[in-house]
Amino acid sequence: MSPKGISLFNLNNQIKNILNDAFDSEIWIVAEISELRYNQNGHCYLELIEKDEDSDQILAKARATIWSYTFRMLKPYFETSTGQRFSSGIKVLVKVKIEFQEIYGYTLNIKDIDPSYTLGDIARKRKEILARLEQEGVLEMNKEIAFPEIPKTIAVISSPTAAGYEDFTDQLENNTSDYFFHYKLFPAIMQGNKAEESIIEALDKINEYEHLFDAVVIIRGGGSQADLNCFDNYWLAFNIAQFPLPVISGIGHERDETIVDIVANVRVKTPTAAAEFLIDCFDERQAYHENLQDEFLASINEILLSASENLHYLSNQFSPNVKRILERKSNQLLLANEKLLSSTKQLTKGQDYRLQKFTNKLQFASEQQLSLENQKVDNLKSKIGIRVGRLLENQEHQISLFQQSVKYLNPENILQKGYTLSLKNGKIIKDIKSISEKDIIETRFKDGSIESEVVKIKSKK
Repeated sequence: MSPKGISLFNLNNQIKNILNDAFDSEIWIVAEISELRYNQNGHCYLELIEKDEDSDQILAKARATIWSYTFRMLKPYFETSTGQRFSSGIKVLVKVKIEFQEIYGYTLNIKDIDPSYTLGDIARKRKEILARLEQEGVLEMNKEIAFPEIPKTIAVISSPTAAGYEDFTDQLENNTSDYFFHYKLFPAIMQGNKAEESIIEALDKINEYEHLFDAVVIIRGGGSQADLNCFDNYWLAFNIAQFPLPVISGIGHERDETIVDIVANVRVKTPTAAAEFLIDCFDERQAYHENLQDEFLASINEILLSASENLHYLSNQFSPNVKRILERKSNQLLLANEKLLSSTKQLTKGQDYRLQKFTNKLQFASEQQLSLENQKVDNLKSKIGIRVGRLLENQEHQISLFQQSVKYLNPENILQKGYTLSLKNGKIIKDIKSISEKDIIETRFKDGSIESEVVKIKSKK
């Protein structure tokens, strides 16, 4: 026997009754809007989801509605309070009434919304994105790129129909100093869910022609505060932070600072301010060059004045000498010129003439050398004669001195002075030890001699 079942209507009706009993009043829930659409009657239909924070996997999903009479109040209240467009992709805290219909099933009827929760979630996400960029080491990368001193070629990311783009180009082209800029527009969607992808695609195109540009300007014009949400996106900020060219952010808001503003090399308030910044770069460089030129001219004038004074002084001091030197050098130059002409003419003569000239020079040189050698021989003879003469004179003087010594030492001369000489066997007795008693000795006087016999010898003590 087959089991007896209940009808689908009865099942759904029981579920409805159970839900009505369990949730007899409105409750607050937290969810993310994944889809949102309106119909012509002003009703708003949403799909709410909850994601796992780590894996981003969807954990729960539910359909929701905001009827037109409620939506007309909730939407402006939310957007005014948060500065955030009421759209998909945001987290909300909403008060709902759980409803179940037998035909359409389970749905949430939104009655109220708390903007403060969304503001807190936006701030949390923004803080997380900045922390992630810093942890990855890219937060300050674009700021570390040196901005060009003269940014002449500019890549512009903007909507071609945006008033801000027109303001930017008008300011550049009509600058009062008549600076000329080259700029190229890379069109992109500047608000909404597709803005992130569109701007990144424009950056990728610019990167292909990186060598042609000095800087990138991202601008948008007008729009509400809610339109700025795309500029708090992680991947857009990541691409800008790592871009190889300096990026100027001029997305048209003055009070709030987006993440794109934080990672960009330069942040300005408006597209017009972006153009003024580029013009100011030229002004600063021109002022620097003008100042450098003035300093250079002043230094040159000072150097020239000092040099002129020194030259005048030196001219007064050395003018006569300079004149004589110049005249002498001029004469030397003329003489050298004549010698050069003469040498040139001589070099053009034949080999025989040069050989004959060389022979004459060789003969002349030989005669001069022979004469010089003869002169040296004569000089040598003269020097030898003088030296020999001096040597002979010296020898004659020595002989004369010797003769006088011999004369003085002659015994005859001693005898003439009254002295006597004693001899033994014809030899002069020099000491007492050479004689003995009874020796016969001879004593000579100047006029004769005597012989004696030694009787006694007395020695000195």
